[in-house]
Amino acid sequence: MKMIMLPPLVRAVLVACALSVPGAATADVPTVRIGAQVQDLGFVSEASIEAVHQVTVAAQVQGRVLALSVDAGDRVRRGQVLARIDAAEAAAALAAAQAGVGQAEAEMGNARSELARARGLVERQFLSASALDAARTRLEAAEAAVKAARAQREQAATVKGQFEIVAPLDGVVSARHIETGEMAQPGRALFTLHDPARMRAVTDVAPQRLAALGDGAVRARVTLGDGGRVVDAEAVTLLPAADARTHTVRVRVELPAGTDGLMPGSFARVHFVGAAGTAEASVVVVPRAAILRRGELTAVYVADGAGGFALRQVRLGRGVNGSEAVEVLAGLKGDETLALDPVQAGLRARAAAPAR
Repeated sequence: MKMIMLPPLVRAVLVACALSVPGAATADVPTVRIGAQVQDLGFVSEASIEAVHQVTVAAQVQGRVLALSVDAGDRVRRGQVLARIDAAEAAAALAAAQAGVGQAEAEMGNARSELARARGLVERQFLSASALDAARTRLEAAEAAVKAARAQREQAATVKGQFEIVAPLDGVVSARHIETGEMAQPGRALFTLHDPARMRAVTDVAPQRLAALGDGAVRARVTLGDGGRVVDAEAVTLLPAADARTHTVRVRVELPAGTDGLMPGSFARVHFVGAAGTAEASVVVVPRAAILRRGELTAVYVADGAGGFALRQVRLGRGVNGSEAVEVLAGLKGDETLALDPVQAGLRARAAAPAR
């Protein structure tokens, strides 16, 4: 008789092995003995890769883009010039502010000299005390004017510096959103940058699925879409709010630092598991080959111990990851022998049935 074994499960031990069923009716029908197994209750969720540190560099001033120093895919360093915007008006404003500072400082020097002369005249009683107070007031006003002019110069210099767009971090240019010659406007996105050294997978999960993993810390493994690399997550973070439309929770799965070769937006799969020993259950699984589907009927043929088979309806659960097996929620106890060829078993069962 042909012997068939079920494929291994994750952290599970097969409780039984293939068993022959005596009797001529089952001599050429392959069978398998099933039993309860310890199965991980984790689940898999599709995810997208995103950078932990990603920024969109926008313009703060208006002007025509004169030059672009980088393009999408280029590596940049913090402070590196990315683009230059026409700063002719800003340069003129800075020059005017600088002239204003010079004028205010000259007026302050004149006011200081007038105050010194007024003090000498008051000492010789050629000038009244009120005139001295007036000279002192003019000096204070001139000093305030100098401070205001210098502040305007600093503001003009800051604005002029905004016409030179620099990288805020070390990373890679993900996208360029403008062309040379176009007009930049305050708030318009110019570049998107990300740091490829720190990446994570993000996915939306129903809260009840996470609750089924138990009260311990949730762990995860990530299968990357660049050839099937599997990495263990450093941390799993559940955002503290659910989406009002889908009623799912956003989960961030941090990848180890230095996981290279990843691009934001690429595909990944996250396998969630509970803390050790908190997300396991004893379940009955059967090979898919043993399942008979006829319309709304889902059943298996169970050896009756007398050389024949009996049809038994079952209710199935989820498939077992990495194997051709499926969980049985109702209909089997876990100590039965099943036919692996339900069509042949059905023919044998009908042939053995008494004629009417």
